[in-house]
Amino acid sequence: MNELLISGLLLIVAVMLGWIWQVYSKNAGIADVIWSYGVGLSAVFYAVAGEGALLPRLLVGIIAGLWFARLGTHVLLRVLREEEDGRYRAIREHYSATGINFFHFVFFLGQALAAWIFALPMWVIAQNPTAGFSASVCLALGIIVIAFFGEAIADRQLAKFRDDPKNRGKTCRVGLWRYSRHPNYFFEWLHWFAYPLLALGAPYGIYVWFAPMAMFFFLYYITGIPYTERQAVRTRGDDYIQYQRTTSAFIPWRPRV
Repeated sequence: MNELLISGLLLIVAVMLGWIWQVYSKNAGIADVIWSYGVGLSAVFYAVAGEGALLPRLLVGIIAGLWFARLGTHVLLRVLREEEDGRYRAIREHYSATGINFFHFVFFLGQALAAWIFALPMWVIAQNPTAGFSASVCLALGIIVIAFFGEAIADRQLAKFRDDPKNRGKTCRVGLWRYSRHPNYFFEWLHWFAYPLLALGAPYGIYVWFAPMAMFFFLYYITGIPYTERQAVRTRGDDYIQYQRTTSAFIPWRPRV
């Protein structure tokens, strides 16, 4: 249990450094970077310090470490190269200079708490005494492969579309984005189903099934789709409204006529 306390304290230190960085850079997108790296590094730490069998510890350390390293690096490069994300920019415009710093102080602390909570499934897996490969482990690995390449492809397709000056102000309908308005969110959610499978046989393993449910709730109703869609309508207007009418919001599906 000591590793839970240590990871929580380290996450708080990380988000406070991120908060100081955003005060001077005026870019709060660093919070998303810290969240991603925080969950991944916590998973690696739990894998090393856990008391479970070697196989589940090794798998959760590699899977979560690589997943969140890729996600965090992708977001970090975007934060360093582009202006502040529209979600955070809209919030900044709503507050005074003093008010926005206090808001972000509370928000960044919330990010530390969220990262700690979403890393708890990795801690449970690291206590799993089940030593051998099983059908559930193979299924988890299959889910990870599909989700990893799906999200990487979606991110690449969107980045290539946005890099073309001719597409400025337009909505990406290329590749996976033709079938879902948020395929990156979908594959992010899909990958969380691997963790309950890896936690089978672990103490408290049944509770890990709440992880994909919680991630769906956050992505679909709170931090993901609602903010992204409002910003897209503000910047792309009728083009995005038409995209909403024809394209699935989350699960990839054939476009509507």
